[in-house]
Amino acid sequence: MTKKSDSNDLAEQRTDWAEDRTDLAEDRTIQATERTYAGWLRTAFAAIGIGLGFRAVFGEFEPPWLAQAIATVFIILGGIISWQAQKNACKSLSRMDPHEVDVPKPLQMRWLSYIISAAAFILAIALWLLHQPEAL
Repeated sequence: MTKKSDSNDLAEQRTDWAEDRTDLAEDRTIQATERTYAGWLRTAFAAIGIGLGFRAVFGEFEPPWLAQAIATVFIILGGIISWQAQKNACKSLSRMDPHEVDVPKPLQMRWLSYIISAAAFILAIALWLLHQPEAL
């Protein structure tokens, strides 16, 4: 009789261990989602920076609107990347249950991405509205 109870205890212990490993794997996935979101935001800032840099370096480009157009594409791309990053991260986080880690707050992620996206679009508009004085 003790052999059967020992094997039942061992089976229950193994089940508990498997559940713990699954819980920890989900926690690692939550952390990976947060790191991925941060990586996409870095990419968004890089695209915005490339747009600004392109405009600064090729400001005397002929025709002048071409440098603005290329810079605008990169800046708008940065805003879109930021927007899409929060959308994907929040969607992933909504499907997971944290066990031992702190989950990033989706509302904070959304607001951060909204602000970055809005700033990128405002920057793109300002790029076209800036008055460039003619060289004498």
